[in-house]
Amino acid sequence: MDYDVIYIGSGNAAWQGGRFLRKAGLKILIIEESLYGGTCANRGCNTKALLDAPYEIKALTDNFEGVGKSGNFDVNWPDLMKFKRKRIANMAPFLDGKFDEYDLDVAHGKGVILDEHTVQVADKKFTTDKIVICTGLKPVIPDIKGKEYLHDSTDFLDIDELPKHAIIIGAGFVGMEFASILAEAGHEADVIIRGDMALKYFHQPYVQRVIEILKEKNIRFHFNQTVSEVIANVEIENPTEKILNVTCAQNSDELLRDPEAKVDNKAYENGFTVNMESGLSLTGDYVIAAMGREANVEDIGLENVGLTYTKSGIKVNGHLQTEVPNIYAAGDVADTGIAKLVTVAIHHSKYLAKELLGEADEITYPVVPAVAYTIPRIATVGVPAYIAEKSDEYDVHTIRYGRSYSLELKNDTTAEAKVIVDKDLQIVGAEIYAADAENVANMFAFIINKKITLEELDYMIYAFPSSSSVCLYKLHNIHYKF
Repeated sequence: MDYDVIYIGSGNAAWQGGRFLRKAGLKILIIEESLYGGTCANRGCNTKALLDAPYEIKALTDNFEGVGKSGNFDVNWPDLMKFKRKRIANMAPFLDGKFDEYDLDVAHGKGVILDEHTVQVADKKFTTDKIVICTGLKPVIPDIKGKEYLHDSTDFLDIDELPKHAIIIGAGFVGMEFASILAEAGHEADVIIRGDMALKYFHQPYVQRVIEILKEKNIRFHFNQTVSEVIANVEIENPTEKILNVTCAQNSDELLRDPEAKVDNKAYENGFTVNMESGLSLTGDYVIAAMGREANVEDIGLENVGLTYTKSGIKVNGHLQTEVPNIYAAGDVADTGIAKLVTVAIHHSKYLAKELLGEADEITYPVVPAVAYTIPRIATVGVPAYIAEKSDEYDVHTIRYGRSYSLELKNDTTAEAKVIVDKDLQIVGAEIYAADAENVANMFAFIINKKITLEELDYMIYAFPSSSSVCLYKLHNIHYKF
């Protein structure tokens, strides 16, 4: 065999564990057809965090409107985009260097499984004892008329100018987070939702609060709608110039041109019309498909080894093992029933390293915090409130720590958490609505996983002022039953 383990894909689901296998003496090959590091490093998490941060700061400055704020905090998107491209461009080379440091072999190209022990990249064939599929997910593009006019999250996160009026199809993580950016930028958007709720895995009263904030900032929501077609209005061809961006508000037909822009040489004077099955029609200058993600496994040779998959990925057992014993799947492409987050992918990768070294039983999971990076944030961890509210096993306590500690929270009066406890007053879950909900969620994840009691929390001394300390202090109400 050429290798002990071949990873198809170079994201966190691969190299995080691959380095430990190499340290243990196994020979490792990582195959990547695009940029080293995968989606999160190059087209997802890092990019979104960088582009979102100035708008988060803008929203925080608004807390001081009328009580000290002078002037406006404006975000220059083109300058921000230049900074983003410069920073993110370093990610793949950085990881290439880390792979070399970890003594991991790499092959650049599409990895295709030929049989249970052979993977081909271009004209080279590599043999291996184990194969780990880490190809992640890709955006869902609906099969409708005009689908060629749709943009996915990768497109939006690399756009030169923000659209003045976007139409967003979907209200999950991507749709709602992009809507928040557009709202803080002072632009318009229409959000189309197939069902009757946005961010369906999050506490709906908190989701509704975010929606109300977005509505006040020219974001409109259309529930129970199914898109039937996208129509480009008045196509203009220009064979000599590449059109970088079109400002397609109804009162403007000015085109911004850049001969060096690497985009299609087409513009649409009046934008795009999105038609719904209900008869509703919406017009905007940019249409985003934010309808979730599906398994990225086409043309990698699964059929050659008899493996099947669904949109949720490749089915695996408790050892991340597929139906073919020496082939595994890890990260987002693995259908485990657990949230598809980069943190889970890292957990998979580290577990699988131990599994392949014969040092692990079936995989187990700690509680997994999830965050919607809307403005403000929403987070959930552990037992969700909607389950607790319907069960006699739990009690749900509302902790309005923003109302009590707004001075310590940068004048944020709205920060709140729903804390779920069992009959022994052990914290088992939390829903958070706050500017820094992600940090508070991590605090609760630690409390839940380590089973820290309310009495133990009450004994500890915390850094004050801080969002975690004031939230923890409000837990006294549960402990002492005030």
